[in-house]
Amino acid sequence: MIKTIADKKLYIFDQDGTIYLGGQVFPCAVEFIRSLREAGKRVLFFTNNASHSPKFYLDKLTRLGFAPTPAEILTSGNVTIEFLKRHRPGKSVYLVGTPDLESQFREEGIALADGSEDKVDIVITSFDTTLTYKKLDDACRFIRGGAEYLSTHPDFNCPTETGFIPDSGAISAFVTASTGVVPTYFGKPYAQTVDMIAEVTGIAREDMVVFGDRLYTDIALGKKHGVTAVLVLSGETQMADVEKAKPEERPDFIYDDLGAVMIAAE
Repeated sequence: MIKTIADKKLYIFDQDGTIYLGGQVFPCAVEFIRSLREAGKRVLFFTNNASHSPKFYLDKLTRLGFAPTPAEILTSGNVTIEFLKRHRPGKSVYLVGTPDLESQFREEGIALADGSEDKVDIVITSFDTTLTYKKLDDACRFIRGGAEYLSTHPDFNCPTETGFIPDSGAISAFVTASTGVVPTYFGKPYAQTVDMIAEVTGIAREDMVVFGDRLYTDIALGKKHGVTAVLVLSGETQMADVEKAKPEERPDFIYDDLGAVMIAAE
């Protein structure tokens, strides 16, 4: 493995499009991550997909053979919740999200509005596979009434075995088109995510490396915040996208997939 990557202490992996696609594990992904642990490296699975809880990802990654521990899993939902607890305690929140995400917020002591209120302090939109027009209407109404607008993550599309489906960024684009208000985003590539990872792991950003399939989230997380960034071409991004990107937005390393990283390490 290239020394710049091999010398790192923390290896951060995106999930969909990087280590698996839906329920299909990419070749060598399990073996690569197992070899890192055997070498004394730390591993973190970070997904922007906040539609499911960390427990869901723990179960899925276990089922797929990655043998994760609870401490190795973070989502953009975790980052958003932590922000609310630290900087917006006691504020009323209207969440456009899945029942799984709603439960995660409530378990962390955040009271959620049901849409019947005249006003709320904060609106949060996320990747919501239970989205309804009423949810969108309520979110827009509250934002027009002065609510602060946040979003768990900016991803426009979520990769699946059958193609892409609209993600959180597409939903927030709808709300922005209606209200004229752009949300404050969390998750990758934003500073709050790197700060939380450093706090949780105790590892400095110069000792981290992130592997991902998206330029504007995974790779941007590294390029903007001093983390080595490795692009794999197994998900959303293709070489044509890299060639069109600004030099400062391009990854430090590019591989076809994690199997190619394994070959480079031999």
